[in-house]
Amino acid sequence: MSDHPAAKPRGGALTWALWGAALIGVAAVVYIMAQASTKPASEAPAPAAAPAAAEHDVARKLEHPADGQAPPAYAFYDADGKKLTPADFKGKVVVMNLWATWCAPCKIEMPTLAKLAKTYQGKPVAVVAVSIDKPEALAEAKAFIAQNAPLAFYNDPDAKLPWAIKPAAAGMPTTLILGKDGLERGRISGEADWSGPGAKAVIDKALAN
Repeated sequence: MSDHPAAKPRGGALTWALWGAALIGVAAVVYIMAQASTKPASEAPAPAAAPAAAEHDVARKLEHPADGQAPPAYAFYDADGKKLTPADFKGKVVVMNLWATWCAPCKIEMPTLAKLAKTYQGKPVAVVAVSIDKPEALAEAKAFIAQNAPLAFYNDPDAKLPWAIKPAAAGMPTTLILGKDGLERGRISGEADWSGPGAKAVIDKALAN
Protein backbone atom coordinates (compact mmCIF):
# COMPACT_ATOMS: atom_id res chain seq x y z
CA MET A 1 0.00 0.00 0.00
CA SER A 2 1.42 3.37 -0.93
CA ASP A 3 2.21 5.96 1.72
CA HIS A 4 1.30 8.81 -0.70
CA PRO A 5 -2.27 10.02 -0.85
CA ALA A 6 -3.90 9.68 -4.29
CA ALA A 7 -3.59 12.82 -6.40
CA LYS A 8 -6.82 14.81 -6.71
CA PRO A 9 -8.19 14.98 -10.24
CA ARG A 10 -7.38 18.31 -11.97
CA GLY A 11 -10.50 18.40 -14.12
CA GLY A 12 -12.22 20.78 -11.72
CA ALA A 13 -9.46 23.39 -11.93
CA LEU A 14 -9.42 23.20 -15.72
CA THR A 15 -13.19 23.67 -15.90
CA TRP A 16 -13.05 26.74 -13.69
CA ALA A 17 -10.24 28.19 -15.85
CA LEU A 18 -12.31 27.75 -19.01
CA TRP A 19 -15.36 29.35 -17.42
CA GLY A 20 -13.22 32.27 -16.25
CA ALA A 21 -11.86 32.87 -19.76
CA ALA A 22 -15.37 32.75 -21.21
CA LEU A 23 -16.65 35.29 -18.68
CA ILE A 24 -13.75 37.64 -19.47
CA GLY A 25 -14.56 37.39 -23.18
CA VAL A 26 -18.23 38.16 -22.59
CA ALA A 27 -17.31 41.13 -20.40
CA ALA A 28 -15.04 42.48 -23.14
CA VAL A 29 -17.81 42.25 -25.73
CA VAL A 30 -20.28 43.98 -23.43
CA TYR A 31 -17.75 46.76 -22.78
CA ILE A 32 -17.13 47.33 -26.48
CA MET A 33 -20.88 47.48 -27.21
CA ALA A 34 -21.40 49.93 -24.35
CA GLN A 35 -18.60 52.16 -25.62
CA ALA A 36 -20.03 52.15 -29.14
CA SER A 37 -23.50 53.10 -27.93
CA THR A 38 -22.16 56.05 -25.91
CA LYS A 39 -19.67 57.28 -28.53
CA PRO A 40 -20.22 60.99 -29.30
CA ALA A 41 -21.90 61.70 -32.62
CA SER A 42 -18.89 63.77 -33.68
CA GLU A 43 -16.71 60.67 -33.46
CA ALA A 44 -19.14 58.40 -35.31
CA PRO A 45 -18.39 57.66 -38.99
CA ALA A 46 -19.99 60.20 -41.30
CA PRO A 47 -22.82 58.85 -43.48
CA ALA A 48 -22.00 58.33 -47.13
CA ALA A 49 -22.65 61.43 -49.17
CA ALA A 50 -25.33 61.34 -51.84
CA PRO A 51 -23.87 61.05 -55.31
CA ALA A 52 -23.30 64.45 -56.91
CA ALA A 53 -25.44 65.42 -59.89
CA ALA A 54 -22.41 66.75 -61.73
CA GLU A 55 -23.46 65.01 -64.93
CA HIS A 56 -26.41 67.43 -65.18
CA ASP A 57 -24.58 70.62 -64.21
CA VAL A 58 -24.99 73.26 -66.93
CA ALA A 59 -21.54 74.80 -66.47
CA ARG A 60 -19.89 71.38 -66.78
CA LYS A 61 -21.96 70.28 -69.79
CA LEU A 62 -21.67 73.50 -71.79
CA GLU A 63 -20.07 72.96 -75.20
CA HIS A 64 -18.90 75.51 -77.76
CA PRO A 65 -19.20 73.99 -81.25
CA ALA A 66 -20.61 77.12 -82.89
CA ASP A 67 -19.69 80.14 -80.76
CA GLY A 68 -20.10 83.40 -82.64
CA GLN A 69 -22.38 81.93 -85.28
CA ALA A 70 -25.83 83.25 -85.98
CA PRO A 71 -28.61 80.68 -85.51
CA PRO A 72 -30.58 79.77 -88.63
CA ALA A 73 -33.35 82.07 -89.80
CA TYR A 74 -35.65 79.10 -89.47
CA ALA A 75 -39.26 79.85 -88.54
CA PHE A 76 -41.20 78.28 -85.69
CA TYR A 77 -44.52 79.32 -84.17
CA ASP A 78 -45.89 80.58 -80.87
CA ALA A 79 -49.14 79.36 -79.30
CA ASP A 80 -51.16 81.82 -81.43
CA GLY A 81 -49.57 80.64 -84.67
CA LYS A 82 -47.33 83.69 -85.05
CA LYS A 83 -44.19 82.97 -87.05
CA LEU A 84 -40.93 83.67 -85.24
CA THR A 85 -37.20 83.19 -85.75
CA PRO A 86 -34.35 83.33 -83.20
CA ALA A 87 -33.57 86.85 -84.45
CA ASP A 88 -36.87 88.07 -82.96
CA PHE A 89 -35.33 87.65 -79.49
CA LYS A 90 -32.21 89.69 -80.20
CA GLY A 91 -31.33 91.99 -77.29
CA LYS A 92 -31.97 89.20 -74.77
CA VAL A 93 -29.96 86.24 -73.60
CA VAL A 94 -31.89 83.33 -75.09
CA VAL A 95 -32.05 79.81 -73.74
CA MET A 96 -33.53 77.96 -76.72
CA ASN A 97 -34.51 74.43 -75.76
CA LEU A 98 -35.50 71.89 -78.42
CA TRP A 99 -37.73 69.19 -76.96
CA ALA A 100 -40.58 66.75 -77.63
CA THR A 101 -43.22 64.93 -75.61
CA TRP A 102 -41.76 61.56 -76.64
CA CYS A 103 -38.40 62.54 -75.10
CA ALA A 104 -38.28 61.50 -71.42
CA PRO A 105 -35.13 63.54 -70.52
CA CYS A 106 -36.78 66.61 -72.11
CA LYS A 107 -39.76 66.30 -69.79
CA ILE A 108 -37.55 65.68 -66.76
CA GLU A 109 -35.55 68.89 -67.25
CA MET A 110 -38.49 71.14 -68.24
CA PRO A 111 -39.43 72.09 -64.63
CA THR A 112 -35.85 73.29 -64.12
CA LEU A 113 -36.17 75.49 -67.21
CA ALA A 114 -39.35 76.90 -65.71
CA LYS A 115 -37.43 77.72 -62.51
CA LEU A 116 -34.76 79.43 -64.60
CA ALA A 117 -37.43 81.54 -66.31
CA LYS A 118 -38.85 82.54 -62.92
CA THR A 119 -35.40 83.46 -61.62
CA TYR A 120 -34.82 85.89 -64.49
CA GLN A 121 -38.30 87.35 -64.83
CA GLY A 122 -38.02 91.09 -65.47
CA LYS A 123 -34.50 90.72 -66.90
CA PRO A 124 -33.44 90.48 -70.56
CA VAL A 125 -33.54 86.68 -70.57
CA ALA A 126 -35.90 84.55 -72.67
CA VAL A 127 -36.36 80.82 -72.11
CA VAL A 128 -37.75 79.58 -75.42
CA ALA A 129 -38.79 75.92 -75.32
CA VAL A 130 -39.56 74.84 -78.89
CA SER A 131 -41.50 71.60 -79.25
CA ILE A 132 -40.78 69.53 -82.36
CA ASP A 133 -43.96 67.50 -81.85
CA LYS A 134 -46.12 66.75 -84.85
CA PRO A 135 -49.63 68.31 -85.07
CA GLU A 136 -51.29 65.20 -83.63
CA ALA A 137 -49.30 65.66 -80.40
CA LEU A 138 -49.73 69.42 -80.06
CA ALA A 139 -52.50 69.20 -77.46
CA GLU A 140 -50.31 67.06 -75.22
CA ALA A 141 -47.32 69.36 -75.73
CA LYS A 142 -49.35 72.49 -74.91
CA ALA A 143 -50.81 70.89 -71.79
CA PHE A 144 -47.34 69.91 -70.61
CA ILE A 145 -45.91 73.43 -71.07
CA ALA A 146 -48.97 74.85 -69.29
CA GLN A 147 -47.87 72.84 -66.24
CA ASN A 148 -44.49 74.56 -66.34
CA ALA A 149 -45.31 78.25 -66.03
CA PRO A 150 -44.06 80.82 -66.84
CA LEU A 151 -42.80 79.04 -69.98
CA ALA A 152 -44.64 79.89 -73.18
CA PHE A 153 -45.45 77.38 -75.90
CA TYR A 154 -43.51 77.30 -79.17
CA ASN A 155 -43.63 74.66 -81.87
CA ASP A 156 -41.73 73.54 -84.95
CA PRO A 157 -44.35 71.33 -86.65
CA ASP A 158 -41.93 70.21 -89.35
CA ALA A 159 -39.35 69.16 -86.74
CA LYS A 160 -36.49 70.55 -88.82
CA LEU A 161 -34.94 73.02 -86.38
CA PRO A 162 -32.65 70.39 -84.79
CA TRP A 163 -31.09 69.84 -88.23
CA ALA A 164 -31.15 73.49 -89.26
CA ILE A 165 -28.71 74.50 -86.51
CA LYS A 166 -25.04 73.92 -87.36
CA PRO A 167 -23.71 71.55 -86.28
CA ALA A 168 -26.98 69.66 -86.15
CA ALA A 169 -28.38 68.63 -82.79
CA ALA A 170 -26.93 65.37 -81.53
CA GLY A 171 -30.25 64.39 -79.95
CA MET A 172 -33.06 65.59 -77.74
CA PRO A 173 -33.03 67.71 -75.73
CA THR A 174 -30.59 70.22 -77.19
CA THR A 175 -30.31 73.73 -75.76
CA LEU A 176 -28.65 76.75 -77.35
CA ILE A 177 -27.45 79.79 -75.42
CA LEU A 178 -27.68 82.93 -77.55
CA GLY A 179 -26.08 86.18 -76.44
CA LYS A 180 -27.81 89.54 -76.53
CA ASP A 181 -26.18 90.03 -79.93
CA GLY A 182 -28.15 87.06 -81.23
CA LEU A 183 -25.08 84.85 -81.71
CA GLU A 184 -24.58 81.41 -80.25
CA ARG A 185 -22.49 81.36 -77.06
CA GLY A 186 -22.75 77.70 -76.17
CA ARG A 187 -25.02 74.70 -76.22
CA ILE A 188 -25.87 71.64 -74.19
CA SER A 189 -26.71 68.22 -75.55
CA GLY A 190 -28.93 66.14 -73.31
CA GLU A 191 -30.68 66.75 -70.01
CA ALA A 192 -29.39 69.45 -67.67
CA ASP A 193 -30.37 71.04 -64.37
CA TRP A 194 -31.28 74.62 -65.22
CA SER A 195 -32.20 75.45 -61.62
CA GLY A 196 -28.70 74.96 -60.24
CA PRO A 197 -25.82 77.39 -59.66
CA GLY A 198 -24.05 76.26 -62.83
CA ALA A 199 -26.93 77.52 -64.97
CA LYS A 200 -27.02 80.86 -63.16
CA ALA A 201 -23.29 81.30 -63.69
CA VAL A 202 -23.65 80.68 -67.43
CA ILE A 203 -26.59 83.05 -67.83
CA ASP A 204 -25.02 85.79 -65.71
CA LYS A 205 -21.87 85.63 -67.80
CA ALA A 206 -23.90 85.97 -70.99
CA LEU A 207 -25.79 88.92 -69.51
CA ALA A 208 -22.52 90.65 -68.64
CA ASN A 209 -21.21 90.47 -72.23
